[in-house]
Amino acid sequence: MSTGTAQKGLWKLMLKLPALRGQLQILSARNTSLLALCDAFHDASSTLDTLRRDPSVDNAIIREYETLCSEIEGEVIEICLRGQTKPR
Repeated sequence: MSTGTAQKGLWKLMLKLPALRGQLQILSARNTSLLALCDAFHDASSTLDTLRRDPSVDNAIIREYETLCSEIEGEVIEICLRGQTKPR
């Protein structure tokens, strides 16, 4: 997991989930699971953006990445709602 991509994923999630910004900032400092999800979200959402710009890409692949991003968001929301913190 790259710290840079995890940070970028965190920023994307903070924009996408404004009601959870504060919680995301706090939890990301101590929750390695959340950081891993931020990293995964950055990778998946960046790939999705690239796929959407390519008119030759099969819509089924785009839907798969949309589902993946949505599932990651759901896991992030769940962590924030539980206030789960794990030491690094």
